[in-house]
Amino acid sequence: MAQPRISRVFSAVNIGSFRISAMIAGVSETGEMIVLGSGHRASQGIKRGYVTDMAAATYAVRDAVERAEKIANISVSSVWIGCSGAGLASQVAEVEIDIGGRRIEQEDIDHLLVSARDVIRPDGRMVLHAQPAQYTLDGAHGVAEPKGLHAEQLGVDIHVMLADGAPIRNLTEAVQAAHLEVDGVIGSPIAAGQACLSPEERDLGVALVEFGAEVMNVSAYANGMLVGLVSIPSGSADITDAVASAFGIRRFQAERLKCVNGSAIASPADHREMIPVNAPGEEGGPLARHADDKNRIPRAELISVITGQLGRQMEDVSKALKTLGFNGRRGQQVVFTGGGAELVGLADYAQSALGKPVRIGRAPELTGLAEAHVKPGFSTLSGLVLYAAADPVDIRSVGRNYQKTMRYGGFGTVGRVYRAMREYF
Repeated sequence: MAQPRISRVFSAVNIGSFRISAMIAGVSETGEMIVLGSGHRASQGIKRGYVTDMAAATYAVRDAVERAEKIANISVSSVWIGCSGAGLASQVAEVEIDIGGRRIEQEDIDHLLVSARDVIRPDGRMVLHAQPAQYTLDGAHGVAEPKGLHAEQLGVDIHVMLADGAPIRNLTEAVQAAHLEVDGVIGSPIAAGQACLSPEERDLGVALVEFGAEVMNVSAYANGMLVGLVSIPSGSADITDAVASAFGIRRFQAERLKCVNGSAIASPADHREMIPVNAPGEEGGPLARHADDKNRIPRAELISVITGQLGRQMEDVSKALKTLGFNGRRGQQVVFTGGGAELVGLADYAQSALGKPVRIGRAPELTGLAEAHVKPGFSTLSGLVLYAAADPVDIRSVGRNYQKTMRYGGFGTVGRVYRAMREYF
């Protein structure tokens, strides 16, 4: 069967603290998103979403992209970047203009969006996104397309995502040093929401917890847009560290125990089950703390350590939800995604701890996506290419020579000045 013809190609790199993953996807002539290749590798030079070693981060990015290129059998020259750290913050700005009861034309919408630039207050921070979320007609919300309608006043809610400038520049330079141009930097909560949440969920009200290795981003959606964001400097790697400390073992052993034998829910049989600390072929070495003479530990103790750390993290999530005002009728559904969401029993544990319905958000099953990548840990990566293909309007590009991508290319003085003007609005 002949392969569908690809009309556009998008490439993305999600730079996480545990893994760096890359995806190359194309949109067919019929509008279907098809994954051409994807790959990942262990992260290097990244700590809690920040670049800590430029050379190591560049190498890891290049390696992940080359793995995706090998599967896709094509080379790419530019990528979209996912960012989970860098002090992400979210705000919503509102603006209105008078229409006078006449029919709304495209020029009116463009004038409104240009006017909205003046209400953004980045306070010296970098603006990653400034997008119209929904329009209002005479105060009535929920208008997706106002063109052709009549109104006295036309308004718009603008969602703005901010980040610290220096960490973002470190990320872009790490990618550029890997001989790749940067089409744009996307806040990972935006990409994860694109992949895991339905339009109806975003409209009704939902909280998305991106449970990464070293950062948890808790974001709240309402009326179709992201209305608030809280970053927690903790993640699944802290659970691994707690296991390693409790049993006096190495991190790679603790990670394997957590992933293979760990759970967020205890069972009566756990006290009778002894699990080996070493993998086959790793016999020898010091005994783990609380282990028997065969270097096995009770599964109940492993789960106790995991749930102890997880309990503290759920307290942080609960505080973040309260800070975001996610309660009452609008605060019902919570969705967990990210690599930490792959822990067995997490949904049940979180539902009990938070007192709200919880489900696990996974990557959408795109055509051609490897089965190993249809997991919560790769949902943000899929969301990056979906976001790039959707090409949402950014108010900073309205009224100018609109380009679909925002490039950070070039190393010369002119390029740096141009990027600074774009980054600081």
